[in-house]
Amino acid sequence: MARVFVYGTLKKGQPNYKYMINTAKGLAKFQGRGRTVEKYPLVIAGKYNIPYMLNIPGTGHHVAGEIYSVDEQMLRFLDEFEGCPDMYQRTLKRIEVVEWEGKGGTGEPRATAEGVLECFVYSTTTYPPEWVGLPYHDSYDSSGKHGLSYVLRESR
Repeated sequence: MARVFVYGTLKKGQPNYKYMINTAKGLAKFQGRGRTVEKYPLVIAGKYNIPYMLNIPGTGHHVAGEIYSVDEQMLRFLDEFEGCPDMYQRTLKRIEVVEWEGKGGTGEPRATAEGVLECFVYSTTTYPPEWVGLPYHDSYDSSGKHGLSYVLRESR
């Protein structure tokens, strides 16, 4: 099992959460909520209002999201879903645990004493330079006050 931190449309209550609970895609077990230890710019960009975490450490906000434990099949699905490595790149980042539900079963590492875990995160280094000038968010909600509703793939 691998740990993945999701901050956008794959979170509970968001438009693509259905994929996280679709066992035909693999297994994803909710472990808790967290936020990035380093600050990153989280922007909503493009004609489909997609949330992107730009891989510019030290800029922006501590990005809030959810921590999942996923099997190899789900990780492969997420790589394909996220357009990895072209649109997003999957890298390990340090995530501060805010709320932990993980049971820490056999072979499953628990959150460290200071509450920091290494998780795979889909962020991007491949973006138009003007995205750096977009508003930065610390948390994503498709129906948030930003007014930029995500456009589902089936509606594009």
